[in-house]
Amino acid sequence: MIQNYSGFIILIVLFAIMYFLVIRPQKKQQQKHAETLKQLQKGDHVVTIGRLHGIVDDINEEEKTVTLDCDGIYLVFDLTAVAKVTERVAEAKSEETSEVKEDKE
Repeated sequence: MIQNYSGFIILIVLFAIMYFLVIRPQKKQQQKHAETLKQLQKGDHVVTIGRLHGIVDDINEEEKTVTLDCDGIYLVFDLTAVAKVTERVAEAKSEETSEVKEDKE
């Protein structure tokens, strides 16, 4: 009787291992990327999936596109083409204000 269920139990264990090693981390990574795209704003420095570096000039939510300024050349990409944000506008402004405060002292 145990032999009838052993194959089924092994299959369940293998699926559980695959879920925790492959599927779950991939879902977390997709959620993190989606959150990054939601927070994207004009002036952010980004890198595309093709390793092109640029600054966000415009975001079109309806068409799900982003326009990047790459040294004066404006290129339009799908939002999903943004691989990562290297520098955020808010972070850059806070660093500038802290540097100005340090210079005054």
